[in-house]
Amino acid sequence: MSFIQFFNVYKSYNSSKVTALYNISLKIEKGEFVFLVGPSGAGKTTFIKLLFREEVPNKGQIIIDGCSITRLKRKEIPLLRRNMGIVFQDFRLLPGRTVYENVAFALQVLEMSDKEIKPRVEKALDRVGLSSRARMFPHQLSGGEQQRTAIARAIVNNPQLLIADEPTGNLDPATSKEIMELLQEINHLGTTVIMATHAADIVNSLRKRVIVLQNGRLVRDDPEGGYGYET
Repeated sequence: MSFIQFFNVYKSYNSSKVTALYNISLKIEKGEFVFLVGPSGAGKTTFIKLLFREEVPNKGQIIIDGCSITRLKRKEIPLLRRNMGIVFQDFRLLPGRTVYENVAFALQVLEMSDKEIKPRVEKALDRVGLSSRARMFPHQLSGGEQQRTAIARAIVNNPQLLIADEPTGNLDPATSKEIMELLQEINHLGTTVIMATHAADIVNSLRKRVIVLQNGRLVRDDPEGGYGYET
């Protein structure tokens, strides 16, 4: 069984007559690196929100690691998210907490002990190259360092799935390259990575699997694709 499966998924919003996703069916295997691309309004954000159960489809099924997440009870959603890491374009760090505390927070909400948390946080910061920044606050960091902190927070619990929503959107090209190298390293260690992006240069250079959405429809799915929207 595939790690992630979408079966005839439809999603529309009451506030809009437009269908955000229309009859999406696809499979993603464990350990894949997948780019999710398409013009603004194509359905990328909805796709991502469905994955971590911020939204539910109107029709269809989504299976992750053998579990139908569309049928989860509200109290079961945190358990689903324990196996996911999520990285956003705007970092979403807690401004009043240090780098260490921001990363530790992801484990504190799981009610882990300080004894369990410390080695996990130190390992995550080491993986993203921020061990020396552990006591600094977000406002003291560069944009790239803030995103590295967000990635450390996302991977500190060793998730099976890392979802990255425009992770290089606020970064310069050199820093974007560093972040992409880091995401590839994480993927090489076995984590499935799904990245929504508008960065054509990144997609074209890496030649990973590319899923293209347009007007809510799946218009292209290439195993080693480029960014272009042509079907």
